[in-house]
Amino acid sequence: MALIAFIGLGQMGSPMAANLIKQGHQLTVYDISPQAVEGLVSCGAKAAASPALAAKGAEFVITMLPNGDLVERVLFGENGVAETLSPRALVIDMSTIHPLQSDTLCREMQQRGFSYMDAPVGRTSEQAVTGTLLILAGGTAEQVARANDILMCMGSELVNCQGPGMGIRVKLINNYMSIALNALSAEAAVLCEALGLPFDVALQVMSGTPAGKGHFTTSWPNKVLKGDLSPAFMIDLAHKDLGIALDVANQLHVPMPLGAASREVYNQARAAGRGKQDWTAILSHVRAASGRPDNY
Repeated sequence: MALIAFIGLGQMGSPMAANLIKQGHQLTVYDISPQAVEGLVSCGAKAAASPALAAKGAEFVITMLPNGDLVERVLFGENGVAETLSPRALVIDMSTIHPLQSDTLCREMQQRGFSYMDAPVGRTSEQAVTGTLLILAGGTAEQVARANDILMCMGSELVNCQGPGMGIRVKLINNYMSIALNALSAEAAVLCEALGLPFDVALQVMSGTPAGKGHFTTSWPNKVLKGDLSPAFMIDLAHKDLGIALDVANQLHVPMPLGAASREVYNQARAAGRGKQDWTAILSHVRAASGRPDNY
């Protein structure tokens, strides 16, 4: 059993804290919502009047807050965690915040002699309730090992992201891709409807192609990540097919802003002389455009 302060009892935080209690840990909780605190007290937690009082005597302090400014205020503001935190305690920020702000918080904690790691979560509030979250642990090897049993009370899978700040970084990239793909997928779905294509047919096909499975796990490992840009499917052909899709969408009055933006990337790659390369060379092109060496 560990003594844990849990700060931030929102839609994710409340069930996460409840699962820690179910696993036998002793929680002191704080939130600006009295109702949220009362809900955890009814599960066996103790209520604290401030983050400082919650953290007093705790072995672990977990923050699960909406943004980085709130995390900073909870840690370093008046009646904040830093006022009472034991140097032997481990602070685990499970919020999704700006990675550079997370780096700043980590440095500040270290300068004050405290231990801090990031461990944002993947999946949804439903998995928070069932204790099957994906935990993205960023910290030293010692910190991740120390936190492992606590974190696994709230999740079914833990990924050691290999260093401080790396948990929030991989969370950011994952969310960026899934959020942007959600909008691009909506464009494709509406084009299906406009063309009279049954969606279940599209779903069947795309579930087995990079369109549905993503390039990280399909086309890239076999080509660009091996340094092989010989064409299995040329950028010129991908550009042609994308142009056809955009043309028919225009005729059917289906807005495709993300598809149009993607075509411009292919235009740039062709202008750079990559038209005969494999379509996965788009990664090499974007790396070059950002001034980064193409070391795949």
